[in-house]
Amino acid sequence: MDTRRLILTGVFAFSLAMLWNNWSLKHAPARVAATTATQSDASGIPQPVATPDGKAPAIAAGTPAAGAVALNYEAVPKAIIRTDNMIATVSAQGGDIIHLELTKHKATNKKATGLDAVIQGILHPEVAKQEAAQDVDKNYVLFQESGEHTYVADSGVFGGYLPNPNRPVYELIPGDYKLKDGEDKLEVRMKAPAVNGVTVTKVLTFHRNSYVIDVRHEIDNASGSQVKTTAYFEFRRDGKPVEHSTGMFGGVSTFTGPAVFTQEGKFQKINFEDIAKDKAKYVTQAKDGWVAMVQHYFVAGYLPQGDVQREFFTRKISDNFFGAGVTLPVVVEPGKSASVEMPLYAGPQEQDKIKELAPGFDRVVDYGWVTIFAEPVFWLLSKIHALVGNWGWSIILVTVVIKLLFFPLSAASYRSMAKMKTLMPRMKQIQERFANDKMRQNQEMMELYKREKVNPMGGCLPMVIQIPVFFALYWVLLGVVEMRQAPWLGWIVDLSVKDPYYILPLIMGATMLIQTRLNPSSPDPVQAKVMMAMPIVFTAMFLFFPSGLVVYYVVNNVLSIAQQWYITRMIQAGGKAANS
Repeated sequence: MDTRRLILTGVFAFSLAMLWNNWSLKHAPARVAATTATQSDASGIPQPVATPDGKAPAIAAGTPAAGAVALNYEAVPKAIIRTDNMIATVSAQGGDIIHLELTKHKATNKKATGLDAVIQGILHPEVAKQEAAQDVDKNYVLFQESGEHTYVADSGVFGGYLPNPNRPVYELIPGDYKLKDGEDKLEVRMKAPAVNGVTVTKVLTFHRNSYVIDVRHEIDNASGSQVKTTAYFEFRRDGKPVEHSTGMFGGVSTFTGPAVFTQEGKFQKINFEDIAKDKAKYVTQAKDGWVAMVQHYFVAGYLPQGDVQREFFTRKISDNFFGAGVTLPVVVEPGKSASVEMPLYAGPQEQDKIKELAPGFDRVVDYGWVTIFAEPVFWLLSKIHALVGNWGWSIILVTVVIKLLFFPLSAASYRSMAKMKTLMPRMKQIQERFANDKMRQNQEMMELYKREKVNPMGGCLPMVIQIPVFFALYWVLLGVVEMRQAPWLGWIVDLSVKDPYYILPLIMGATMLIQTRLNPSSPDPVQAKVMMAMPIVFTAMFLFFPSGLVVYYVVNNVLSIAQQWYITRMIQAGGKAANS
């Protein structure tokens, strides 16, 4: 009994810690940019300002100087590219991708529902009115150069033939570019003005049914000397997390920030805070690997091909604004041309697809510290989903499979609990007889357990088995994009967020109460009251958990109740037969 209480207390404490962390993330005060250290251009992107001596701020060696140049996206032509998967806006300034919508993924519905809507309507009527006017059918926006969030993908060449590193304004024909029926790809070509006889053409190639954009720089050297330059591919992003879960304790606990993968260093997450303090550590040079910008459910990554030498970099551009990318050396002989190409993935973290793009790229899916358990859970969920086509039913079937796998262990535990329940009258007699002698009381209890061949800790096994599965499923529901906005039935239209009407948590609480009644009660009246209060406490916590997790727990409890009731009936019937 002590072990079971310890486990329940541990789950309760950990859950409270997660809820407090999420609440803190959501209600933390917004960071204010230091106006003395940054300025903004017309695009709204913070840029480093000149130091008092009039010189540009220092930039890490081997990284592009793009952050030191004012960018004015509004004053230059732009092209809008439309495919079946995305709508991208490309600026002539640097050829940057400054806006990217994913047409098969919708923006999060921020409208309050159920009880939340009622409470918000009473306490915050103006907020409720604004949310009621929201368009919930908007596409999900990954890249954007202004608004709530700043996040763009840029690339170019610097050094060598250029007198100073700069961001050219390419020749770009503005307007709409649409991938036509029957076409598999769409190219957008942009040519920069020649510098010292060297011309750079940037080519973006979009593909049908793909989130990969091929970025290519073609360098034509018409000068009389060799050109040694560097191609860079960079993400520039603010440090704000996105896509918060709804609810009082909602919030994103998954990682947001750059990540680098190499065979030597493996998968390395880099915190924005470490970049800001110049403490970021990772493998900087390699002949393999990729760099990505990771956020909840979605990822953008530059994926160099082959074994060419590359250098990864991160940098602080300005307050709460960062860059992360990769550079490749390029050498062009006189009168020759050369090109460097880099696939850019910008889309959802769909594991079965992104793992084929580059080694280790599926590691961007953040399972927290329970990866070893979460990966097989998601694998099983995916296999079942391929058969039934619904993630809610997949969760239910996974619960049944897990129950069947651990049936022998669970059955032994329930037998132990059932025997303990039959021994309760005799245990109370021992407590009353030796009320003033705790040592003798414990000795008599142990003798009773030994005679009846009962393990008082045996009933804890189902809870022990359930803990890793519980946390693994929690992180799967929180972290995988496949669960995002995945409906089950009726009012459950998104398994990754809480039940808007709190029906499932109340059912879960009822099943937990029944299960508690079936368990042997503690001889200590205080402990017995604590155990009876657990269903209420857990119900309160589960009000804000993802509804998919509550589905799992409800089904698990129902199966446990049926199994426990059946085994208890068998033991009680056997005891009556023995006494007769």
